[in-house]
Amino acid sequence: MQKRILGKSGLEVSALGLGCMGMSFSYGPPKDKQEMISLLRTAVERGVTFFDTAEVYGPFINEELVGEALAPLRDQVVIATKFGFDTSIDPRGTKGAPVLNSRPEHIKQVAEASLKRLRIDVIDLFYQHRVDPDVPIEEVAGAVKELIREGKVKHFGLSEAGVQTIRRAHAVQPVTALQSEYSLWWRRPEAEVLPTLEELGIGLVPYSPLGKGFLTGKIDESTAFDSTDFRTTLPRFAPEALKANQALVDLLGRIAAEKNATPAQIALAWLLAQKPWIVPIPGTTKLHRLDENIGALALELTPDDLREIDSAATQIKVEGARYPEKLEQLTGR
Repeated sequence: MQKRILGKSGLEVSALGLGCMGMSFSYGPPKDKQEMISLLRTAVERGVTFFDTAEVYGPFINEELVGEALAPLRDQVVIATKFGFDTSIDPRGTKGAPVLNSRPEHIKQVAEASLKRLRIDVIDLFYQHRVDPDVPIEEVAGAVKELIREGKVKHFGLSEAGVQTIRRAHAVQPVTALQSEYSLWWRRPEAEVLPTLEELGIGLVPYSPLGKGFLTGKIDESTAFDSTDFRTTLPRFAPEALKANQALVDLLGRIAAEKNATPAQIALAWLLAQKPWIVPIPGTTKLHRLDENIGALALELTPDDLREIDSAATQIKVEGARYPEKLEQLTGR
């Protein structure tokens, strides 16, 4: 497995990580625990060393799952988790949007609880899940800096933060990685975020690098999602948007046919080719999908391939917002 380094801090991880959220949360009912433990351990056997979770996934059950699965393999893995929501108040945000809480005392409580659930003595990468407008980012960075000093956290990360927030946080405690959505159907980070990360020496960890499953080519306007699947709430997954956005999947399919690959592999290879400090974290609950995703690392996209993809993709107007308005408001602050 190829390795990549996130940020100037020297955090080395596998070039492809594994997003664990869907094993317990958001994509339908939680999956069978023993099957997921087996999948997580197989991922390590395949060379994956970077695993992503959060206290809000469940809440709590995803961290517990990751902790149980990876405890015997602790010295081989990097575990990232997140703080920033008040899990005592409607963590699924069914009344609109989840309640944010990044007060320093809360961050410390979350860290202690996450350490226990994950069965570890230090959190490798601790992200603020969403920027809290009620708490200055300098205070947030200061609280994590203290946790780093105490040996409870190794690296500080932000998720879906805006450029000014990234700069202010980085000035207090160097930011190792920004986690944000980035893929062929969400390219907004290219305008301001990527240049800022490059300038400051911060890694990018794209979540939903396969467009929440859409870029695999396995979803179309007739796909029926489970009622507990959060994609039922996303404007971009409305049938008319899926129909309009099919052009992007068709493009990936054409390139994939030429390369003897799958659309998902082309989407991941495209992301990996953008910058050497980008580490996507596609999630999956199936072993054959894990192997398919890892297969993207063996794909070589030439400069001509990348130009062709870029040129064709810019002709396609992606339809539908990626989140309902209240959730979209939590991003880019």
